[in-house]
Amino acid sequence: MSDHHLAGDHHSSAASTATTALGTLLLLPSELLHEILIRLALPELLRVRSVARPLSHLISSPDFRRFYHLSSVSSGPAPAAAWLLVFKKLPPRGAALRGFHGPSGRWFRIPVSDIISPAVPPGEDLYFLAASGSSFLFAANGRRELVVVDLSAQSARRLPPSPLGPRGTSSWRRFGLKLVADPPGSSQFRFLFAEMVNNTPVLFEYQSDTDAWQSSEAVLANGPAAPAGPDGDGTYLCAAHAGPDCVMVYSGPGVDRPVFFRPGFPHNPNAGGHGDRLHVYGDGSAVVVRSTVIDEPSRTRVKLVAGVDLYGLGPEVGGDWQLVSTVPGELIEGFRKPYAVMTGLLAEREGVLRLVLISNCRGAWDLVWLSYDRARGEWRWVPVPDWGGAKGLNMAGIAVSSTFSRLWPPAPTICR
Repeated sequence: MSDHHLAGDHHSSAASTATTALGTLLLLPSELLHEILIRLALPELLRVRSVARPLSHLISSPDFRRFYHLSSVSSGPAPAAAWLLVFKKLPPRGAALRGFHGPSGRWFRIPVSDIISPAVPPGEDLYFLAASGSSFLFAANGRRELVVVDLSAQSARRLPPSPLGPRGTSSWRRFGLKLVADPPGSSQFRFLFAEMVNNTPVLFEYQSDTDAWQSSEAVLANGPAAPAGPDGDGTYLCAAHAGPDCVMVYSGPGVDRPVFFRPGFPHNPNAGGHGDRLHVYGDGSAVVVRSTVIDEPSRTRVKLVAGVDLYGLGPEVGGDWQLVSTVPGELIEGFRKPYAVMTGLLAEREGVLRLVLISNCRGAWDLVWLSYDRARGEWRWVPVPDWGGAKGLNMAGIAVSSTFSRLWPPAPTICR
C-alpha cells in the first residue's frame, strides 16, 4: 500500500477545481459542515485547507480546532487520536518517517527527513526515539547526541548532552524514556529518562524552555503508601528490566522526589507454566505476551502468540503488578502469525492503552496494534496494512503519539 503526503502541494488548478466542486458543500449549515470535516484524518484536513481557499478560514479557526481536538479525544477506544509512527532507513543513506492513521487505514509520509538534514551531517545514523505534539526526538549515533524536530515550525536543533555525557543509539531504552509536550498543544516539551547509575536509579529531565538538564536520584519507596497523581498526572519509567524483574521509577504528585520500587507479578492461573514470555513496559502498565514454540526440522524455530495479559500498578505507588485484563482469544486468532523475534511498545493516554507488537519472521516484519479502553474494559485490534516495504524493512525506531492529531501547522503547506 502506498503512503500519502501529510499535506499536499498547493496548485492553482487544484484549488480552482476544488472550489468549483465545493460550491454545494459550502451551502450546508455550519454544524453539518463541521460534522463532515471532523471525520477526516489530519493529513486530509490539511490537504483540504491547502487547496480549498473557502474552507481555509473555517479549518484554521480556533473554534473548529478545539472542536476537532475534542472529537478526536472522545472518539472511543479506537485509536482515532493516536498515530503509529515508524522510522525506516532507506539505501544508500536516506530515511523516511511514516505515520499510520487507524480510522482511515492509511499510511502518511511525515516530512521530517528534509527538516532534520541541516542539523546533522550527511550519512548520520539516526534512530527515532519518541514523539509528542509537533516534536519528534532522534538519537544520532555518529555524533552521540539528541536531535529534536519541530514539525510545526519546520525546524531542527541539537540538544545539549545529558549529565551522563554523549550516548549512542544503543544506550537508549524504549521502556525508560518519555517525551511530553508541556504545556499540551505547545512546541515546548520535556524529555525524561531513567537509568541505573552506580546501581541506583536516577531520573534525568530535559526542559526545552530552559534548554537545560536536571537529574534526581530516586529513593526506595516504603511500600504501597503514597497515592499516585489523579488521572495519570505522574510519570512511571522502567529504569532496568530483565524479563519479569524490573525497577520502576515514579515522579509526580504524591511524592517529594522520584521513588523506585521492584513490583512483582502475581500468579496467573490462565497463563500456564511453560512457553516463551515477552514483557513490555510503559506508562505504569506491563503486558506479558505468552507464546508457544514450534519446532520443525525443516524450518526456522518460530513461535506463535498464545495469550496477552495486561497488568497495572494500582492507585498507590510502590505496590506489585495487578492483573487488569486478558486479550480475548478470538481477537488473538485474527493477528496470530509465526514469528522468530518480537519486541513491543506500550503507551497510555486519557484512559486508553495502546500496545504495538513488532515481529519478524524470515526477513518480513509484522505490526500488531491493540488498544484497551479502561472505562469500557474493551480490547480492539487495528489491522495495520503494509505500505510496500515490510520485506527487508530496516526499522530504526517506532512510537505511538496520541497528541499528533493536535498538530496544526501554521502554514497551508508543510510538505514540499
